[in-house]
Amino acid sequence: MADEPTWDEIFSSQPNNPSQSGTPSQPDGTGQPTQPPASGRADPFGTAEPIATSRRQLREQESGRRWSDDSAQVAKEESRRDRRSRSDDSGLPPRKKRRRLTWLWVLLVIVALLGGGVTAVWLTFETQIRHVLGWEESNDYTGTGTGKVVITIKNGQTGEDVAKTLVSAKVVKSFDAFYGLLLKQSPAVNFQPGSFALKGQMSSKSALAALVDPKNKVFTQIVLPEGITVRGVIDRLAKLSSSTGVTGDQLTAAAADYKSFGLPDQAPSLEGYLFPATYSLDPGLSAHDMLNVFVKEMFKRLDAAGVAPDDRHRVLTLAALTQKEGGNSADFLKVARVWDNRIDNGMNLQSDATVSYGAGGTTISTTDAQRADKSNPYNTYANPGLPVGPISNPGMDAINATLHPADGPWIYFVLVNGETGETVFSTTLAEHNAAVKQWQAWLKAHPGFDAG
Repeated sequence: MADEPTWDEIFSSQPNNPSQSGTPSQPDGTGQPTQPPASGRADPFGTAEPIATSRRQLREQESGRRWSDDSAQVAKEESRRDRRSRSDDSGLPPRKKRRRLTWLWVLLVIVALLGGGVTAVWLTFETQIRHVLGWEESNDYTGTGTGKVVITIKNGQTGEDVAKTLVSAKVVKSFDAFYGLLLKQSPAVNFQPGSFALKGQMSSKSALAALVDPKNKVFTQIVLPEGITVRGVIDRLAKLSSSTGVTGDQLTAAAADYKSFGLPDQAPSLEGYLFPATYSLDPGLSAHDMLNVFVKEMFKRLDAAGVAPDDRHRVLTLAALTQKEGGNSADFLKVARVWDNRIDNGMNLQSDATVSYGAGGTTISTTDAQRADKSNPYNTYANPGLPVGPISNPGMDAINATLHPADGPWIYFVLVNGETGETVFSTTLAEHNAAVKQWQAWLKAHPGFDAG
């Protein structure tokens, strides 16, 4: 601080102004520059700062120094703002968005131009492409699936067969996924034959659980009453065509090909060979398959009753006659005995039901002309012995009555009450004629009664 000049020295000193002295400062005779005045302030960078010679100059000098400092500060602030405008929140330079957008448009144009070619390559080599890029697709669906798919498991099918069926129906995604899961089950799964309601695109686990759940088994139920005819069976099945997919025409055509069902050679039609019962039909059956279900059941019942294959036609012909004429099952045993007694005595059976069936009728009422028509192979008035074949599809009561008729001398019987089914059995013609009059009186009292 001792080197600093006092205020008095500052104000009393004179500037080293060449314009006032007329001669610039020169080096001395030693070759060295002359020293600045003692009151001068040396410039550390080799320049000397002019010394103010008055208060005004001092103020101006100080003001200029402040202005210079303020300008520098403003310049610094502007520099900072400029840097901030060119950086993000993290202080990093902004991304070059324009360049990225340009490349994106270029890529989209390339894809659009390639278009179909790229799609064709993907569809052809999807598996290989996924493998190379590590994009392998799962071989199994997820979830419980959607929609409804009915699949059928047939007798004798293995787990492999079931897996193939599920893949074919698009229930599961792959054979390996389902069959691999199946092999891990302990104890092993035993699939039940039948049709099952599943869903499309199910996981293998969901599909397996659905297949072993009895609630998912589906079928079409139909009831065939005793004494129904083939025509009646077809009509009932035709009403279910919306669920079975089988039409009445298809059923009629299948029934006409009766030889394909393995019937006895004497059989003139499928009549009598469809066992009446309640059935649950699996979906997907053809018309022939449906009718064959009933035929197989009839053969099964006849076999269980001890009827030899060669005797099937005779038994069913008589049983069908008993079923149609018997009224109620309580009388079947007596009706069956009447047929046997008349045959043993060389008498014609004289059944109105057979005449009507052969004439295309639907009741047991006949006319004199119809009963006299020998050309009708079902006419048991004009022709001796049994009709050419069954006239209905008998149930087990009528079949058992045919095999084990009641003991008795009856040769005649006639229905006398259409509402209760009461029947009178007689051993003489006079007794029978009296019973016939009783029946005619009842019919007169009940006009419009259908005796069919």
